[in-house]
Amino acid sequence: QVQLVESGGGLVQPGGSLTLSCAASRSIYRIYAMGWYRQAPGKRRDVVGTINSGMIRYYADSVKGRFTISRDSAKNTMYLQMNSLKPEDTAVYYCNAAFKGKGYWGQGTQVTVSS
Repeated sequence: QVQLVESGGGLVQPGGSLTLSCAASRSIYRIYAMGWYRQAPGKRRDVVGTINSGMIRYYADSVKGRFTISRDSAKNTMYLQMNSLKPEDTAVYYCNAAFKGKGYWGQGTQVTVSS
């Protein structure tokens, strides 16, 4: 089992930056795939990006070139660096981990991009 806790959300102006963190309750060394998802009001939860244990990354087209995913096995933490934020990036951001055939979710952290 894996517990995930996101942090780092908040209110930021358009063009600004935020870094989200996802702390895992166990070593992420053996967690093959981790990812960030987001859900805006009235919309479905969509993938933002993923990273696997081989550090292969995938990004949604809407965030390519602006967002960067990383993971630090020593800290059991995954990060999402978000630059050049836009109002349409406003959503609750969730982290996800796939471990032993099951998917685990954090509770989410709100990101609001507004002037």
